[in-house]
Amino acid sequence: MFNCEGQRVPQVIFQMLNEEEPSELSTADLFDHKVVVAFAVPGAFTDPHSSIQLLGYSKYAPVFYRNGVDEILCLAVNDPFSLAAWAKSEGSDQVRFIPDVNGDFTRGMGMLINLTHKGMGYRSRRYSMLVRDGIITKMFVEQESLDMVPVVSNAATMLNSINPEVKKPEQTSVLMQMWRTMLSD
Repeated sequence: MFNCEGQRVPQVIFQMLNEEEPSELSTADLFDHKVVVAFAVPGAFTDPHSSIQLLGYSKYAPVFYRNGVDEILCLAVNDPFSLAAWAKSEGSDQVRFIPDVNGDFTRGMGMLINLTHKGMGYRSRRYSMLVRDGIITKMFVEQESLDMVPVVSNAATMLNSINPEVKKPEQTSVLMQMWRTMLSD
């Protein structure tokens, strides 16, 4: 399928929301001189699978950071207001949410898909990647439907690729936390 390993991430400007004010952030600001784990979801509030994917990265964040990752990013083809609202509702302070408003980054990655038949417009395919100083060194792309639980773009797969020997939180505790979150809504 798609594999961008060895390539530089697309150079774009992201429209961010800081302190409720719009601002801009470049790809260089996010990826240069850092080790970054990034994962993409089709969009904010595309439950339950995007929440499951996010929860795994949030839960494993301390382990990622202990293993040399500087930052974890969640990318979605969304406006900054929707993505900020989703981030707040998820309560995830370990992951930085990056809105790809027009899908420019996603298109550059070759991950833009047409979901107009589902009423969602153009969105991102589910994937994750490890980026070192702007270069994609590892990439995992979901082969199945967006309606499936992430199998290869999940946090456990990414963490295993970084350090197969690392002790990970129990998968059952991650799933239990996800179910508790869903039931409390």
